[in-house]
Amino acid sequence: MTLDHRLSRRSLAGLAAGGLALLAGAHPATAAERATLRVGYQRSSTLIALLRQNGALETALAPLDVAVSWHEFTSGLPIMEALNVGQIDVSADVADTVPVFAQGAQARITYFAQEAPSPAAQAILVAGDSPIRSVADLKGRKVAVTKGAGSHYLLLAALAGEGLSFKSISPAYLTPADGRSALAGGSVDAWVAWDPFLSAAQLQAGARILRDGTGLSAYKRYYLAADDYAAKRPDVLAVLFGRLRETGTWVKANPDTAAEQLSRLWKVDAAAVRQANERRSYRVEPVTRDGLGEQQKIADAFRAEGLLPRPVDTSALAVWEPPTR
Repeated sequence: MTLDHRLSRRSLAGLAAGGLALLAGAHPATAAERATLRVGYQRSSTLIALLRQNGALETALAPLDVAVSWHEFTSGLPIMEALNVGQIDVSADVADTVPVFAQGAQARITYFAQEAPSPAAQAILVAGDSPIRSVADLKGRKVAVTKGAGSHYLLLAALAGEGLSFKSISPAYLTPADGRSALAGGSVDAWVAWDPFLSAAQLQAGARILRDGTGLSAYKRYYLAADDYAAKRPDVLAVLFGRLRETGTWVKANPDTAAEQLSRLWKVDAAAVRQANERRSYRVEPVTRDGLGEQQKIADAFRAEGLLPRPVDTSALAVWEPPTR
């Protein structure tokens, strides 16, 4: 089931300016809806993809009399919008930039889990025969990037490292699928992607990495919940947290089996999936306020480029803590 067709057309500017506001006249959840955990995810949500396939989350939540429904989106920003307007309860992993934009739009969201940094899992790509050899060569070029994604911040940080501003390039705001097509067709000079799209473009299309996130962006992926849901159902979040942690451990311990399963789900070559999984940490951890330092750095960078409508103070972010045993 997908909600994305109703949400993905909104621009980043509209989203940040108020597209995350609560829907006027929204009806309170019924008893049946309250008994269903509604999960928003995207194609790169590896751990959620596996949980959806094997039914482990439904099994774990059965003693709480909670069912699960799954809602797919093309990227993180539409997930945040759906979360804030009450159409889903929790978000699968989104890149570190996504909640920053949501906070800039005054969304009511709670961080409840994170994946440890995976800086090599996103990169700036060029065609294999491109004359572009450095980030500095991107000046004046057209670069495909997904608005508000982790790759968006990587591009800002890479340009800043060369003394360039975001205005020094011509951005083409595209979904991952359209970005890959644009690079292959030559309508853009570079594309900023994340795994598994990154590995697939390398191994299947011969794309070349110009610069990955190492030393520029930690690239943590966060799991979020609506504030109200986090307050009302900490028991459900505790179960989801545990299953995510177990699944992440399983992926790293069983690389071939995990790659084969995800290859069938995503219709991506198993070799590309395995490479993508090698770059991702999949180490699920609690979120701590001290660990949100880069969130402030990301917010400040986007604010400086005029891409956030207001400052974001990460010290005020809501953080859920798993129960101690």
